[in-house]
Amino acid sequence: MNENDEQLVKDYLAGDDAAFEKLLEKYLKPVFGFLYRLTGDAVQAEDLTQITFVKIWKNISKFRQDKSFKTWIFTIAKNTAFDYFKKKKVLLFSDFIDEDGNNKLENIAKDEILPDEILERKDLSEELEMKLKQIPKKYGILLTLCYKEDFSLQEIAKILNLPYNTVKSQHQRALSAIRKVFKKA
Repeated sequence: MNENDEQLVKDYLAGDDAAFEKLLEKYLKPVFGFLYRLTGDAVQAEDLTQITFVKIWKNISKFRQDKSFKTWIFTIAKNTAFDYFKKKKVLLFSDFIDEDGNNKLENIAKDEILPDEILERKDLSEELEMKLKQIPKKYGILLTLCYKEDFSLQEIAKILNLPYNTVKSQHQRALSAIRKVFKKA
């Protein structure tokens, strides 16, 4: 964790409210920018940024100080955005009809399962564990660290003591391997 972040967290937990304000000032724009890229909507990004910082404020005492504070904040922001997407308004079928009257849903491959969908479905956890055993162990470990433990590829590279570019290319191969396993099923 950044030395400055570490000290600010410790100071805030010791009762210094100004320390949290400094963390807020430091991360407000980057978190807003991240959420704006995810949502594409400035107003929604503002709302999600506010919700993110409320969650951070409420849970800062649970933060494990041996981890990266920045990673922790962005994980909360990502989860907040994903929660928003899950609860987003109900879409009408007419929303999927283009100007020519064609249904956009017909162009989506029915059997294609996206890796993020596979790895984030809680109801597939047992099946996923079995499928992970069918791919090379190093790929299973990488996917577990990335999607279950929320480590960045950079952090995984440090954990596995591998160059970042190696982890990045193995990540792509791992996603391809797990897709093939699920397509066979």
